[in-house]
Amino acid sequence: MHHSDRGVQYASAEYVAILTGHGMVSSMSRPANPYDNASCESFIKTLKREEIYANDYSTLEQLREQVEEFIERYYNQQRLHSALGYCTPHEFEQKSGSAGEAALHSPTVVFWPKTAQILPTGMLEEGTQTPSLPQHPSLLGESTR
Repeated sequence: MHHSDRGVQYASAEYVAILTGHGMVSSMSRPANPYDNASCESFIKTLKREEIYANDYSTLEQLREQVEEFIERYYNQQRLHSALGYCTPHEFEQKSGSAGEAALHSPTVVFWPKTAQILPTGMLEEGTQTPSLPQHPSLLGESTR
């Protein structure tokens, strides 16, 4: 997942093609909707402050494991969210479902496995729509990273 603002450099066909070539999905808000990614930005701030900057990692694999653990075990199951009335996402979903209210979705974050595939429909396996790609992107070649 590559999160960015709507800057022209991030929306260009060449940039999107490079992301796609590396198996990445772009995440940006819709035009004239600057708050679309506010929850994503808030999550990234929390992830950095409460996990990344608070720990040292020996390997990239250790980082991946710890981030997945943070998301699955702490962020979704234990951390209180002010936007949810200081409930965990799990508690919020249970309360809203048991109260017979309309289905509400809490800001639960899903850690995409490396095996997640983008289907020909432009959707990820679990139904998340990817950004539309230009019809004929020009490829800049392999990244040097």
